Amino acid sequence: MTATINLPKIMQIGAGAINALPDTLVSLGCQYPCIITDSTMVALGYTDKITERLSAHGIRFGIFSDTMAEPSEDSILPAVDLVRQGKYDCLLALGGGSAIDTAKAIALLATHGGTMRDYKMPNLVNLRCMPVIAIPTTAGTGSEATQATIITDAKTDEKMLCMGPGLMPMAAIVDYELTLSLPLRIAADTGIDALTHAIEAYVSRKANLFSDQQAIAAMKLIGHNLLTTCQDAQNLAAREAVMLGATLAGIAFSNASVALVHGMSRPLGVHFHVPHGLSNAMLLPTVTEYSIASAPQRYAECALHMGLIDNIEDQKLAHSALLKQLRLINLTLKVPSLAEFGVQKEVFFNALPLMAEQALASGSPNNNPRLVSKEEIIMLYELAWANE
Repeated sequence: MTATINLPKIMQIGAGAINALPDTLVSLGCQYPCIITDSTMVALGYTDKITERLSAHGIRFGIFSDTMAEPSEDSILPAVDLVRQGKYDCLLALGGGSAIDTAKAIALLATHGGTMRDYKMPNLVNLRCMPVIAIPTTAGTGSEATQATIITDAKTDEKMLCMGPGLMPMAAIVDYELTLSLPLRIAADTGIDALTHAIEAYVSRKANLFSDQQAIAAMKLIGHNLLTTCQDAQNLAAREAVMLGATLAGIAFSNASVALVHGMSRPLGVHFHVPHGLSNAMLLPTVTEYSIASAPQRYAECALHMGLIDNIEDQKLAHSALLKQLRLINLTLKVPSLAEFGVQKEVFFNALPLMAEQALASGSPNNNPRLVSKEEIIMLYELAWANE
C-alpha cells in the first residue's frame, strides 16, 4: 500500500520562530500579505507582534480581524471580497484553528470562486490556492499542517469538511511562546483536541507507516506533558512539547484522517455551540471504549506510547489504563458534561437523529476501527450524556 503525504513547504519551529516571518515571505515570493485573525488576537497584542515585524522590513499588509470561532461561509465572504479587491498575494493566518481554517477557505474562494459547498467532501481540493502562512497561537488543532478546513453552512447548520492538497498551508510558523498567555480552558480543550487527533490517526483505517510515526511522537509528547502544561503555565518545556505534539498530530491526521470522535463532535458544535476541542473531550472516553474491541492492538499501543504502561502483553490492562487516563484528563481539566455546559436534555435528545445523520455524512466515522450505524451513533450520544 502506498500513501500520498502532504506537508507545508516551509516549517519554522521553536521559540522565537515568529522572527522568521519576513524571511519566510521572501522565500515564498510573497510581498503583500493580508493578516486573517480575530478581535481577541488584536486585543491581546498578537497582531502587533506580526505587524511590527512586517513594518520593520518594509512589508505592506492588510488586516481582516472578524473571523469567527465557528466559521460559517457567510462570515468569510467579506474577507474574500477584501482579499480580491486588495490584490494581496498571500494570507497570514494568526490564531487558533478557526482563524487558520478561515484563511484556507478565503484563499480557496478568493482564488477560484464558487461556494464552499462546491468543495466539500467527497470532492478533493486539488486546485492551487494563494499561499497561506499559518501562525498558530494554540497548541491543539494542528491546522497549520493539515489539508483540511471546516466551514459551516449557516442555512443548513452543516459543518462542511473540505480536504485536499490545495488547502495545505504553504508555510507554518510554530512558536510555542505564542501560547504562553492562553487561558486554562483554551489550553486544556486544544490540548485534548491534539491528543484526539493523534489517537484517531493511529487507529484510523487510513493509517499508514508515515502517519503512524507522527501519531506516536505526538502521543508521547502530549501524553507526558498535557496535564503539566495546564497545571503549570510556567513550565516552558512542557508547553513546547505539547505545541510540537499538536503539530505532529495535525500531520498525522491530515495524512490518515480522523474518525468517529470527530464525526460526532462537529454536530455538537453546530447545534449547541460546544467548542471543537471541548466536544472532542466530551466524547473521547465513550467512543474509545466503544471502538477498542475492533482494534485492540492499536489501542493498547496508544496506552504504551502515552507512557501509561511499560508493555502490552496484557491488552485488557492496557485498555483499562487508556480509558482511566482519558477520564482522568477530563476530570483534572474540568471538562464539563453536556448538561453542565448548558445543553438542555430534551433539546439534545430531540436533535440526536439529525446529529447522527450529520456525523455519518461527514465521512469521518468510516475511518473508525469499529464501523457504526446511525442508531449506534445515537446510542453513543446518549452514553455521552449519561456520563455527566
